[in-house]
Amino acid sequence: MLKLIGALLVVAAAALAGFTVALHYSRRPQQIRQLMHALQRLETEIAYGLTPLPEAFQSVARQIADPLAALFRLAAERLLAADGKPTRDVWNESVREVWKRTSLRAPEREAVLQLGGVLGLSDRDDQIKHLRLTVNQLAAEEEESREEHRRYGKMWKSLGVLIGALIVILMY
Repeated sequence: MLKLIGALLVVAAAALAGFTVALHYSRRPQQIRQLMHALQRLETEIAYGLTPLPEAFQSVARQIADPLAALFRLAAERLLAADGKPTRDVWNESVREVWKRTSLRAPEREAVLQLGGVLGLSDRDDQIKHLRLTVNQLAAEEEESREEHRRYGKMWKSLGVLIGALIVILMY
């Protein structure tokens, strides 16, 4: 009886690991889409609201869910507290700190970091142009991430259960 319980625990743990990886694949397209919407809202704040950047970040943070809301909230707090620190540095630090909590990958991070180089430095039209460019780059990444989710999501779920079963078979 004890062996059966141990075998079930091993299979359950391996299945949980597989489902966790599959969940990562399913969250990535959702978070890319959420980031795209956040950048579009930021564009609206800059273009039509003529809102200063810290306030625009705070507004965007209130309209989206975590963990990406934390990025904009942290950037706004740091911009308000920064004593002459460049916006690019504040943005890059915020991105690097929050990125660990997301399911997003390096291509999305690079696009967002490149955006930080122009936020607050150039005129409104140039910032809008760069925001749109970043949204277009993220749209391409979203399509790729949906394909990866379709391809690898089911595989990881099955693989977790099968690896657990293999471990149990090898143990007996």
